[in-house]
Amino acid sequence: MSRTTAPAQADRKDDAAAPAGGLSHGLKQRHLSMIALGGVIGAGLFVGSGAGIAAAGPSIVLAYAISGVLVMLVMRMLGEMSAANPASGSFSVHAERALGPWAGFTAGWAFWFLLCVAVGLEGIGAAGIMTGWFPGTPEWAWVALFMVVFCGTNLAAVKNFGEFEFWFAALKVGAIVLFLGIGVLAIVGVLPGTDAPGAGNLTGDGGFFPNGSEGLIVGLLASVFAYGGLETVTIAAAESEHPVQGVAKAVRTAMWRIAIFYIGSMAVIVTLVPWGDKAVVEKGPYVATLDHLGIPATGQIMNVVVLVALLSAMNANIYGASRMAGSLVARRQGPKALGRTYGGVPRPAVLVSSVFGFGCVLLSYWSPDKAFIWLLNTIGAIILVVWFFIAVSQLVLRRRTEREAPEKLVVKMWAFPALTWVAIAGMAGIFFLMAREEGTRVQLYWTGALTLVLAAVGFVLQKVRGKASEEA
Repeated sequence: MSRTTAPAQADRKDDAAAPAGGLSHGLKQRHLSMIALGGVIGAGLFVGSGAGIAAAGPSIVLAYAISGVLVMLVMRMLGEMSAANPASGSFSVHAERALGPWAGFTAGWAFWFLLCVAVGLEGIGAAGIMTGWFPGTPEWAWVALFMVVFCGTNLAAVKNFGEFEFWFAALKVGAIVLFLGIGVLAIVGVLPGTDAPGAGNLTGDGGFFPNGSEGLIVGLLASVFAYGGLETVTIAAAESEHPVQGVAKAVRTAMWRIAIFYIGSMAVIVTLVPWGDKAVVEKGPYVATLDHLGIPATGQIMNVVVLVALLSAMNANIYGASRMAGSLVARRQGPKALGRTYGGVPRPAVLVSSVFGFGCVLLSYWSPDKAFIWLLNTIGAIILVVWFFIAVSQLVLRRRTEREAPEKLVVKMWAFPALTWVAIAGMAGIFFLMAREEGTRVQLYWTGALTLVLAAVGFVLQKVRGKASEEA
């Protein structure tokens, strides 16, 4: 089977719309737009950014700007390929079309593994908030409850997932818009009870780069991984009413809005709050900022928003993992049973993805210092591996599409191929920076090991099936 014939078959299987045997098309444009906008807004922004601020100080704004440019380039590339060939396997299908089945296998199962572990991590975070509100209740019980709810949501029609994500994302987006509005009023000195801070927090206490280039590097690495999650919209696009138009519009509108939310939030926080304030890490930067402004009940309000962000991410990651697994199976790259669909939903894949996620939670209790830490290190750089596959695939597929079906280029990568190479160079630079830092070097090694194992398995399967096809 050649590389040029395999993708067409994969796409037909992957995007089948028959209710009995394929995915349904129950997502509307408003669902896609909010999934694109809200899917990336999670605990990485609301909580995890505090560690980046503590390391980089005010230069965290520059770190988020640099990584934001990289993310925009990656999403533009992914948007181009997904608009030309919508598939629930997204970048995994594109990698297979461009590089061969081994690449689709590697990118797809690595991302599935990442999402399943992330489901467990988000469940643990959400349970921690609930036990703070209800002391004495066990965390595992809350995680189990969340798993049952979102597993049930994803087992039902895809429009239920879309509705959950729409309202979850709307709340997150509304909270950030309100935060930015309050922050700007405080910065200019018109918020009642506050004085304009000026540039004191940006230039004082060590200056804009208080920890030098090393602090900026740590902040850059933290910001890169906080952007992960945008890929879900191209997975969901295959189940929308109008896949091509849907993904094109969602990608175009989401990128600049997310850049404003992330970079704007970081600018507001470090302008209003001294970067060395321990509350930025302990409470989270958003809560610390609102507490600093003396706005009553902000801590609990932001806890509700963070809880919603975590639950939203759980919901989206179960969805993304199940669709990726279903797509891989449809392309003969996984256990056949996982690919079965019922009522347009890959229910076995939903169940397996949920169970794997809950297993990660149990590992955090049984073996927090060994097995669970190993899981965390293994997923440390997977998002960068996925982005690398996206960039290389786009280099190959853009030329092929221009030759064979130029009318499919509804979304085009800017300044191709120059900016694609710039993105690849940026990813290589981040890999290099991870290798330099002791805290991220282990993650790079474990992620690299997982990627090599998956690539080897995928390559063997490709050879075996190729030989079987020749003999047949």
